[in-house]
Amino acid sequence: MTSIAEPHGALTIRTLAMPADTNPAGDIFGGWVISQMDIAGAIAAVERAKGRVVTVAIDAMTFIAPVKVGDILCVYTEITRVGTTSITVAVEAWARRNRMDHREQVTAGHFVYVALGEDGRKRPLPPA
Repeated sequence: MTSIAEPHGALTIRTLAMPADTNPAGDIFGGWVISQMDIAGAIAAVERAKGRVVTVAIDAMTFIAPVKVGDILCVYTEITRVGTTSITVAVEAWARRNRMDHREQVTAGHFVYVALGEDGRKRPLPPA
């Protein structure tokens, strides 16, 4: 994936990158960024599934640029596929540098979620 000029999808999460989330080089840990993306993807999937979902796969994850302390991480989601029990969500993370309007794409990926019933087993998705 290459960097694009504008995000795709709906703004789902916006959070501030804090010093506690850095590696020794001062960049935000990739795992923290993935966690924020997974939360945003799950929000979109839960809305579509109208209930509980779990993450089953992360496909095509690409890191483009680092996230720095003080960046506002903006995570955008777009449902790209709906199966019988699964939902694929395209997730893009963008950083607003120095709390300004300038945005830079930092990573993107596809997250796959499966809908679960009350018994913890896969369940069919409701009609759209």
